[in-house]
Amino acid sequence: MLDMKLEVLRFSSDSDSTLGMLFDTTCERKFLCFTLEDEFREVKIPGETRIPAGEYNVTLRTVGGLNQKYNDKFGEEFNKGMLWVRDVPGFEYILIHIGNDDDDSAGCLLVGDSQTQNVTKRGFIGSSTDAYKRIYPPIADVLVNGGQVTITYKDNTKE
Repeated sequence: MLDMKLEVLRFSSDSDSTLGMLFDTTCERKFLCFTLEDEFREVKIPGETRIPAGEYNVTLRTVGGLNQKYNDKFGEEFNKGMLWVRDVPGFEYILIHIGNDDDDSAGCLLVGDSQTQNVTKRGFIGSSTDAYKRIYPPIADVLVNGGQVTITYKDNTKE
């Protein structure tokens, strides 16, 4: 049984979004995709705040509206459950999923294959479905086969 270690390196944060990169660091650092989250806040505003830096377990969430939406979109052969970032203090149901900007995230981690900076423009990630379809299967396979997946969020931003 193989475990997997993921890492999100946050590198740019503005008043609406945080941009980063997702890596698989199980054996060596392998770039998986770009990420987008909500912005940093000293005081949490529900649905508008990124989670704190730290290490968390990832499991599969097989209930809920987004899981059903992904079953309908991708089929149950593909979708084994939503990637759920667990035990985040003060947060519930933090998922890794498809989306393009901070309006698509309620504290969740969005994934994409392209990225637009958030310094002079609104942060954006593109080709999100393509990225998700590529990164999801190996992560879900580890979980389905009894392995453990952890994700570490690292801040390399001014906040």
